[in-house]
Amino acid sequence: MTTGCKSTTVFLTILCGLVLTTLGVTEQWPMWAWATLSVLLVAAPVLAFRVAALRRSSVSVAFEEHLTAAPIDRTEHHVSRVALPSQWNDYDFLISATVRWDALIASGHGRMLNPAGLAVEAVLDRARAITEQREPGRVSLVQHELNGVLSSLLPDSTGQLQAMAEDVRLTLHEHDQERLDSLAGVRKDQAVWEHRRKYEQSKRKYLGEDVLKDTGSAVVWWLAKNDEQVGRTVEDLGMLARLTSAANDTDVPERLRDLIPQPRGEQDSEELSERQAAASERAPTAADHLADALNALGLEDGDTQRRLLAKQIADAIRDQEQHETADDLVRRFDPPAAFAPDDGEPPDSTGGATRPASGI
Repeated sequence: MTTGCKSTTVFLTILCGLVLTTLGVTEQWPMWAWATLSVLLVAAPVLAFRVAALRRSSVSVAFEEHLTAAPIDRTEHHVSRVALPSQWNDYDFLISATVRWDALIASGHGRMLNPAGLAVEAVLDRARAITEQREPGRVSLVQHELNGVLSSLLPDSTGQLQAMAEDVRLTLHEHDQERLDSLAGVRKDQAVWEHRRKYEQSKRKYLGEDVLKDTGSAVVWWLAKNDEQVGRTVEDLGMLARLTSAANDTDVPERLRDLIPQPRGEQDSEELSERQAAASERAPTAADHLADALNALGLEDGDTQRRLLAKQIADAIRDQEQHETADDLVRRFDPPAAFAPDDGEPPDSTGGATRPASGI
């Protein structure tokens, strides 16, 4: 009983004595009643103190027995960067964790001298069963999986304890992580290259087997590409015919060769051939002979000396009354200066006025 309880008991005893004394005086109790009242007032507190002491002793013993009946021997051990196999050879996970365990009743396997070793072995066996089926590239996901699997207390293989793990952290060797990042980059580049290659193959197949299969298919495709501009498509028929023939490694059909535009060099060669053929059909003139002479002297077309020399020869021939031959020379070798635009008289070779051309 506490001090407060004792004080309360004494106070109540005194109060009850005063009340009973007042009642006894008023009622004029006999002497034996007063003797009984005195005994009760003294015995009541003593009896209360005795009962309280007995009750406290029984509660304390029961509480102490309850506290010491089933002591729990809970301990822990930290492991750091222990290698566990992954699904890929030579790529190990590194696990770090805090291992906790509870000892159980001995099961006939001998005295347990190193419970930490048994607990760590049990936790690593459970973790290895998970990691050896996982790819090393998913290290963060496997870490969360292990935190969930190892969070429960489960018995070890001997049955002497039950173990669990907290704060599980899973990593890889730095060089292994660099290799995995490099392999991931190569796979991504290869996938992009493969998609591009397939796209190019598909495009070549479309152009070769569909668009440029023949000239008709190319014309239809070109017409659709140019918003049905028929005039432009007709102008490009020669180009489409050449493109189709080149794509199929064949010659342009005879019926389409007239549509093929000839290069400028070939046109100039054909025109020169035509002029040469026309010149060979007629007899050479004085202008032809003079041209051969000037060419032999190295005076090419456009040379000022060639023009001046030809004009002087034309003037000399004009003095011989051969006006037609002179005019022919002027027209061929000096067309802009053949006649002046004002009076129709050819200028002199020195820039002055010339004699009138009487034969024109």
